[in-house]
Amino acid sequence: MQSMLTEKLWAYIVHNHPDLMISLQESQSITSYLEAKVTAILPMVEQLLSEGRPQYIIEELCLKEMTAELKPSRYQYIRSVLEEEFPQAYERLKENGTLTYEVINLIEACKDIFSDFDFNEDNETNRHLRYAIIGQVHDYLH
Repeated sequence: MQSMLTEKLWAYIVHNHPDLMISLQESQSITSYLEAKVTAILPMVEQLLSEGRPQYIIEELCLKEMTAELKPSRYQYIRSVLEEEFPQAYERLKENGTLTYEVINLIEACKDIFSDFDFNEDNETNRHLRYAIIGQVHDYLH
């Protein structure tokens, strides 16, 4: 169960938080980060197992708990803004293989905006946040 949770957590990070993935790689702390997250969730695993919950439910609930502080994904947010509002730039970056790298750079460029709006699941659909991010992406691209 621990290895399955570790794999699922890493897959989530790779897909939704490549910026965190790179940071963990650079600091050579991938293993310790994943182990700490999975270890912290083990009491919940034991509780759910004692309740007789199916493994797939346990995995889903544990992944949700382990990734709660990582949501919403700034990477996915900026990537979708880039794709929807700047489709030509998005395709160009995708084709030349720099999309992930540039989205990570945009996360840094938009850091203050995300902070000012206290970016979270409750306000990720805020149109003023989106307009501010669009403006910053426009400035970054031009």
